[in-house]
Amino acid sequence: MTFLTIVIRGLLRRRMRTALTLVGISIGIAAVVALVGISEGFEKSWAKGLNARGTDIVVSNMGGAMVPKPFRMDVRDRITALPEVAAADMLMVELMSVENANMIMVSAREWGGFTWENLKLISGRLPHDTKEPAAVLGQTAAEVLNKKVGDSLQIEATELTVVGIVNGGALVENGSIILALPILQEIMASEDKINVVDVRARAGMTEAELEALCAKINQLVPEVRAVSVAQHLSHSQGYQMIRAMSWGTSLLAVLVGVLGVMNTMLMTVFERKQEISVLLAIGWKRNRIVRMILWESALLGFAGGIGGVILGVVGTHLMQAAPAIKGLLEPDLGALLLLQAVAIAVTVGVLSGLYPAWRSARLNPAAALNG
Repeated sequence: MTFLTIVIRGLLRRRMRTALTLVGISIGIAAVVALVGISEGFEKSWAKGLNARGTDIVVSNMGGAMVPKPFRMDVRDRITALPEVAAADMLMVELMSVENANMIMVSAREWGGFTWENLKLISGRLPHDTKEPAAVLGQTAAEVLNKKVGDSLQIEATELTVVGIVNGGALVENGSIILALPILQEIMASEDKINVVDVRARAGMTEAELEALCAKINQLVPEVRAVSVAQHLSHSQGYQMIRAMSWGTSLLAVLVGVLGVMNTMLMTVFERKQEISVLLAIGWKRNRIVRMILWESALLGFAGGIGGVILGVVGTHLMQAAPAIKGLLEPDLGALLLLQAVAIAVTVGVLSGLYPAWRSARLNPAAALNG
């Protein structure tokens, strides 16, 4: 009988208990995969949307919210006066409940600005001007709202006509309702307010020069904050809170798995006192007994990690397709995250097995056999 055979047999002695322990680990790892994948995917998707619009710098006042706080429109004029700025577009971005969508992004943009250029028409047309009560839907938003060109769309108390369906080149664009800026300002009763300025810098500027331009904008307009596209969400207190909550919730779920593995391994040691004593009596060294218990707990962690990765990936895709949040999520379930999740599970298994392994190594063979 090989060492690995003994390890596997030890796990199969109480199959139901082992299975329940694996379920506990899998749920914890699934939480890591789903929550962290969603938060990281949201950041990458948002950056992809900004890059699709040709934005280099975002000027906003994110604070502790997911949607920027409003500020005066003259901020744009002060920014465009800088020689390093090629163009600056005013936007108002809101997360709203619209008809059958509990939460959808509404993106109102300065008419004639560069933020309209990336929108590729799938059907219909763009609005004629800023006065036309019209909306353009990203293709995902059109699916969520079940709208086509010519349908009416009600936002708050205002009825608009869907005049076009577009592909914006990123989930955040495709999942949005896109309007001319004055239309949403009137709906929100904020005629002189915006909450984002997208800045396109002069061509050929390096990352260091962009950072210097951000600093110059922050000094010129202290009521808002300018950051490069790469750093936009990472500087948001709201997003940082979401990311921290994602990891915190995940680690709590993992902690439940730790306790489950430790309980399983302790019970295994108590039930196998005579077996361990026999192994010691026939010449096994105590450090080999320790390795056996640690291998068992590590295998539990590894199997739970694989199960958790599968559960997390499937669960995330189901969430992504749910009507209530369709078009808002694009999880980043890359190989690195999945490997990290399995590594966390194995680490959980090993750490959970340390105390049971120590207890097994302290057994007195003679006393255990007599008992």
